[in-house]
Amino acid sequence: MEVINKYSEEELVALLQGQDKQAFSYLYDNYSPALNNIIFRMVEDVALTEDILQEAFVKIWHNFTSYDKSKGRLFTWMLNLTRNLTIDVLRSKGYKKQSKISGDENSVNNLQDNSININKFDSLGIRKQLANIKPEQRVIIDMAYFNGYTQDEIAKELGIPLGTVKTRMRTAILELRKMLQHL
Repeated sequence: MEVINKYSEEELVALLQGQDKQAFSYLYDNYSPALNNIIFRMVEDVALTEDILQEAFVKIWHNFTSYDKSKGRLFTWMLNLTRNLTIDVLRSKGYKKQSKISGDENSVNNLQDNSININKFDSLGIRKQLANIKPEQRVIIDMAYFNGYTQDEIAKELGIPLGTVKTRMRTAILELRKMLQHL
């Protein structure tokens, strides 16, 4: 029977900073399902999700020395890295070109999905406005509205009190509402 290690976040970070491959394997086994779900919600393509997830973990491995625990928890750092990588892929010329080719091939089906495309466009507009709010508010809004976390899950994931999550979320929503009224 194989022994499965369970690391505290501090132990895991220390081992990863030392380039410990067993700790990285543990990291992948324990965090890849959550990151996979986040990527899939953004791209809605299984094969592309798998490619981005693999690239994200390669980036995590190579850039782990840039992780600073004073700026946030390990999962938050990985989440932001993965989300930014996914956005980069979605904005890339290769992805846009492939999407256009796929769109042309399935043009009959795309006529029926027009309302879905409008909703995606609207959510992208809101995402652009998120850049104008404080990072600690942005993370909470992103986790709640784009990744499906509850306020309680956000509090546990970020290691902050539930009341702080609620306050930041309410403040962010009010700020976004003001910004959207001026568009």
